[in-house]
Amino acid sequence: MNLYAIFAIYFLMWVVCAFVMLPFGIRTPDETGEVMLKGQADSAPSNFRPGRVALRATILATILFGLYYANYVQGWVTADMLPKYSGTR
Repeated sequence: MNLYAIFAIYFLMWVVCAFVMLPFGIRTPDETGEVMLKGQADSAPSNFRPGRVALRATILATILFGLYYANYVQGWVTADMLPKYSGTR
């Protein structure tokens, strides 16, 4: 696996992990006791912290990519081990 493929796969995993981590730790104005502004959605976060989301996404993506790369090198699960779908039942 070349360096560009490693970077691309890690980046894709990081983006997916960032979207997974977005809802964790978010509090609405009702939960924090803040006054809502006119036109503000009830579900709008009042304490969004993008740095914390990025850190959590980085940690999760690094762990998942480490498992992916270890599987790539060691061959724990390969395409030949997966059941094949022939298109008929």
